[in-house]
Amino acid sequence: MRGSVYYQSSQLAKQIFEARAKKEDRINPNHEHFQKVASYKTMESYRSIWNNFFNYLKEHWGIKDFEKIESQHIQAYMDYKIEYYPSKQYLEKISAALGKLEIALKLFAKNIYNEDRNYDFSIRQTPLDEARDLKYVANNYHNRAYNNPKVLISNLQNSLHKLAASIQYEGGARIEGVALIKPEQLLGTQIDTITNTQKGIIFTKEKGGKEGEVLVSLDTYNELVAHFEKYKTFKINRQAYYEDIKQSALLSDETSEASHGLRWNFAKRRMLEYAKAGYSYAQSLQEVSYEMKHNRASITEHYLGG
Repeated sequence: MRGSVYYQSSQLAKQIFEARAKKEDRINPNHEHFQKVASYKTMESYRSIWNNFFNYLKEHWGIKDFEKIESQHIQAYMDYKIEYYPSKQYLEKISAALGKLEIALKLFAKNIYNEDRNYDFSIRQTPLDEARDLKYVANNYHNRAYNNPKVLISNLQNSLHKLAASIQYEGGARIEGVALIKPEQLLGTQIDTITNTQKGIIFTKEKGGKEGEVLVSLDTYNELVAHFEKYKTFKINRQAYYEDIKQSALLSDETSEASHGLRWNFAKRRMLEYAKAGYSYAQSLQEVSYEMKHNRASITEHYLGG
């Protein structure tokens, strides 16, 4: 489908909106209004979430045709929203909107192309199930750190993916911080005063435009330097990266937590490093939060539970 975010969401909304459709018809699998949306207000709310999701896909995945949405995009977006402690009610609304998006895409394919397409966004249910009884998702969100992150990284099949995963594991970078890196983002080396070791510095711009330095091992930094001796940019395909991690997790006998799980490993390790350097628990929380490009110290506790 071509067109702006708002045009595409309007076309999909037409597939699923049926003003004043009766409830008994909307829950009847044999009725033409089955699973339709009857309320203007509800449809407006869903479409607003779709627009936000579509803008996210354009910015972070380079997807402009929203017929190409797959389950890993849904998972990545839920992770993206969860990181800032959404309320259970807000996450439920996002999940419901994405569920209706699945239906709208199926109807669009059926009505426009006379095709049955297998969209499956059921992955969105997992974080909801884990948060159903508590006010904040983070309070009941399971521990997503990998048991053996180094083994997971070593089992990745693509060398660029191994380097990206190392940066996330060692420096706590988000996926958007490693998906594209340019030579000018390498700022040399410095002593990490917390561990008293030499680290490489990568300047990244991540979620919400937040900028800052990511510290990685000299081995990882030098590998990135060597990459730029041959290539102008460091760039990975997110979908291929997610799939590589998924397959590596199977080999490592781990539950796949996508690349975000590596940030959990970073937070846990970095908290210990701050503690060994003499920082209080509260100070450690705040400093690790800053390093992960958050502001509130409480966000770091999200990564320590479970």
